[in-house]
Amino acid sequence: MEPVTGTGGASTVASPALEPSMAVPDADVIATVSGVIDQLAVGRSDLSEKALVDLMRELEAAKAAAAAYQARVAVQLRTRIVERERAAGVPEEKLGAAAGAQLALARREPPSRSGRWMGFARAVVTEMPYTHRAFSSGRISEWRAMILVRETACLTLEDRQKIDEALMADPRTTEGAGDRRVAAMAHQLADQADAAALVRRARKAVGDRHVSLRPAPDTMAILTGALPVAQAVAVFKALSRAADFASSQGDARSRGQVMADTLVERVTGQERAADVRVEIELVMTDRTLFKGDVEPAYLQGYGVVPAQIARDLIRNATRPPGMEPSQDLGGPESTGGSGTGGGDDKELVWLRRLYTAPGTGALVGMDSKARLFPDGLRRFIDLRDQVCSRPWCDAPIRERDHVVAHAARGRTSAENGAGTCSHCNHSKEARGWSSRVVPGDRHTIEVTTPTGHTYRSQAPAPPGTDA
Repeated sequence: MEPVTGTGGASTVASPALEPSMAVPDADVIATVSGVIDQLAVGRSDLSEKALVDLMRELEAAKAAAAAYQARVAVQLRTRIVERERAAGVPEEKLGAAAGAQLALARREPPSRSGRWMGFARAVVTEMPYTHRAFSSGRISEWRAMILVRETACLTLEDRQKIDEALMADPRTTEGAGDRRVAAMAHQLADQADAAALVRRARKAVGDRHVSLRPAPDTMAILTGALPVAQAVAVFKALSRAADFASSQGDARSRGQVMADTLVERVTGQERAADVRVEIELVMTDRTLFKGDVEPAYLQGYGVVPAQIARDLIRNATRPPGMEPSQDLGGPESTGGSGTGGGDDKELVWLRRLYTAPGTGALVGMDSKARLFPDGLRRFIDLRDQVCSRPWCDAPIRERDHVVAHAARGRTSAENGAGTCSHCNHSKEARGWSSRVVPGDRHTIEVTTPTGHTYRSQAPAPPGTDA
């Protein structure tokens, strides 16, 4: 038996030791793992039906074991980073902050996701030995391990480890149980161990309320609000009452349509949901706008939209209030009413020219009307980068900063500017990190980490250019 010291509580509880083969090995294992990947890439699948099922089961177990191994590597990586930063004099409250950024690049995912995953890895490796053993042997999936970590997150280390042992020490306890059932079992045990802790977690969750937006098929979007349950129920009931009233008045719209329209109207203050008057950034070629070309457009904050949908957005924005929105999916004549905005408050659409380099399609400039530094430059960077410009991150742009820091004589220019999310902008200032602009057809950034690894990201191709 070896002591396992956790991060979620003050207790230290003796737990089953990991086998020597489960310890993080030396660097020469990298070649072994690479070899396994090469073998999987050309693995046979022309097997019998029974063999294919057996192979599927083994691959699923291997996937879980690899994820558990990665969790141990992540914990060890953070330990190394903290040791290096402490030796370099980094303040205690900032130790390990850069670990999530390195992990995100190595895992090829946004830092926000890697930050959450790092928390999971530390918990399952250092605090839940039975779950860790089942995870490492491929008996449970990464998702099931995450469920157990989540359901015990509010408990002391001692209580968490009791539940870990109760559910995972004997494989028969959860054998054949679905994820919801396992979550319910863990939740019930957590409630019995410390009901007050669950109440505290529920109250803390109120501080995490937020609204998010993500694309959906067919130029739709999903607007999500994570709210306290009483507020969420109140919102839904209010929308339901609006739908009931509209139906009683003979409204031809479906219940769902009325609820969606009412939500838009009450949030934006518009009289009708179709009368969108807030600013959106729609990037399209002049050929798409004026000549009926089929080249798709790009809607900032959403993504690619079909050419005709983009034209309809323009035309709908120029119609007088109260006129029915366009449903015409005809030719280029449908865009004839869209004009450029001027100083008149009645103008609804502004057209701003963007210039691309011949041949490469690189976005290189805006016309002088939009060159209002720094606002004009910020707008240009937003349109060029579209999302956070750091490798693997696609979070919305929140900050615009120098690629090469101003203190290092980096210029305040479009070439040396980049749009980033807040997390990436802060992490790039950590000790040992550097960034540079790589010459090329489109704006390209190269990031170098303290370990010497390099990663590149390239601005997306504007509409009308080759990707």
